[in-house]
Amino acid sequence: MNTPYQCPACRSNRSRFAILEQVPLYVKLDPDSGQILKQYANAFELEPFHVPYQGTPRRVHCGVCGLIDDEQKFVATARTQPRVPQ
Repeated sequence: MNTPYQCPACRSNRSRFAILEQVPLYVKLDPDSGQILKQYANAFELEPFHVPYQGTPRRVHCGVCGLIDDEQKFVATARTQPRVPQ
């Protein structure tokens, strides 16, 4: 996380962000009531046909325009748009 960010939407923000850590909670729900029938400690305990989460572990929220997207998009935008010294 020691890399610069720049918002790919507003392109003006390089300093105000919220880092969103994505931690999956694996559960089996009752189809009628929606109550949790079983909660799994990790992806290795899942039953067959329960696909483990394969998304990104971290997302970023722009503190200026509100965009929420993958961290790599913010990093890539900062790399392709060099900061102009003031």
